[in-house]
Amino acid sequence: MVMDPRLVRRTAEPSAATPLLATDPDPIVAATDSAFRDDLERIRFSPYFSRLAAVTQVISQGAAGGVVHNRLTHTIKVTAVARAIATALRAGPHRELLEELGGCDRVVVQAAASAHDLGHPPFGHLGERILDRIARVTFGLADGFEGNAQTFRIVTELGVHGHHGEGLNLTAAVRAAVLKYPWARVGYPAPHPSTSDNPPRGGGGEPDGTGSVKFSGYFLDVAEMRETLAAYPRILPWRQTVECSVMDIADDIAYSLHDLDDFHRAGVLQHASVAAEFRAWLRRRTEFDRRTRRSLAPGDRQPGLALEALRRRLRDRDAWIFDDDAFGVAVGRVATDVVDGLLAVPFDSSIAAERAIGTFTESWIAHLRASVEVHPDPPVRSGHVVLGRQAWHEVAVLKFVHQRFVLDRPDLAMFQRGQAAALTTLVSNLELWLTDPIDAARAPRRLVDLVELATDGYRRVLREEPELLVDPTGEATRTRGDLARCGRGRGIIDYVASLTDDRAGASARTLAGLTGQLWDAGSGL
Repeated sequence: MVMDPRLVRRTAEPSAATPLLATDPDPIVAATDSAFRDDLERIRFSPYFSRLAAVTQVISQGAAGGVVHNRLTHTIKVTAVARAIATALRAGPHRELLEELGGCDRVVVQAAASAHDLGHPPFGHLGERILDRIARVTFGLADGFEGNAQTFRIVTELGVHGHHGEGLNLTAAVRAAVLKYPWARVGYPAPHPSTSDNPPRGGGGEPDGTGSVKFSGYFLDVAEMRETLAAYPRILPWRQTVECSVMDIADDIAYSLHDLDDFHRAGVLQHASVAAEFRAWLRRRTEFDRRTRRSLAPGDRQPGLALEALRRRLRDRDAWIFDDDAFGVAVGRVATDVVDGLLAVPFDSSIAAERAIGTFTESWIAHLRASVEVHPDPPVRSGHVVLGRQAWHEVAVLKFVHQRFVLDRPDLAMFQRGQAAALTTLVSNLELWLTDPIDAARAPRRLVDLVELATDGYRRVLREEPELLVDPTGEATRTRGDLARCGRGRGIIDYVASLTDDRAGASARTLAGLTGQLWDAGSGL
């Protein structure tokens, strides 16, 4: 019997490792279900998964003064939404098409959702930007740092399962389902999406011309990515698998709603300012449409202009789905449900207030889940599974509320600058330690392991795909000194990215000599 390519693991395992489910009369279905459930458990039992409880979603619980989502609670909710979408799709009219494209297994979707944020570094997206800059500028790593690429690296290389090999040894189906952006920053595949006039979402070029903005594999992991995607011959280059698209949509839905929940509770989302923005745009949309692009400068705080800038950005970037009428309906619906509904009454921790948040979130999740569509031949910026046109606009407007009235706040920016300084100091001091000829031997054992693993990986890439080894300027990176520097840089980045927020801050203070505490059980250093 030919083995389903979706079930292929990176390293062969004894058959007893994935026993058949005796309750299922079909042994093929039972074996598939068992293999994917093993993957789900491997992810959830990984320390990388447990760590998410102490990694920032947007701000830490201590900073908010109340209960807010962290990466773990966000992940759990994404998993629930993803499972519900997959279940509905399997029962719908497109089941035959989904099977032809490679399947829409509920357990694979749950596993991918459980894994999708494993690669997030300390301090959320801020940490991602800081580590990317350090990786490229300090260590000359052309592919820098990206949370999605780090996730793939964790499940295939850095995680540990069993006694042999690296990574969690997941099936090809689950590995493929975490590849939200199935390309490297540059170089793979060819043609590369960053060189296209019509790139996929996230695949467009950086302003400095250094490859795609988003990507899911470092140079070290390109061979693994290529092998994984080979299990899905019907999925074209640059496209997600069906199960990956379901996970990605669930992530968008959860992200667009749960941060509104958090910042309404914290009193950060002020009714007056949000209402002014929405009401001004709805009242003056025709007038705003005649404004020049220059008049929509980010520094102009005139109510309504930020929503108009969003409308134009969506129109220019996503012409494949954008519709002016749908955008207007989305603004009106969010204004009704968020401005005149959720935010109209300040959150006071009462049962009534909790019920209002619960009703708002449940109704929106149900609405967005029901809007999911399947397309046999989607546009390049889309996937086979996508939110319907109206729902797509509504999610964009919900995300706008979070960006405009939370992420752009000066007080949050000040807080984040301190976190950025801590990460920068930590990486710098770890490199000084590893390059200290006298004291390098006392560096943390895990840090040394990660540097050795990365250095071995770069040697392998030099043997097998040397064309991938370039620095940020495009120059070849192939000497012994180059490989040592790349291995040290990638290992340090892997190490720092695996820390929790508190551990990163504490480690930065310790290495800078700013703490008098010596012994700390469970220290990462």
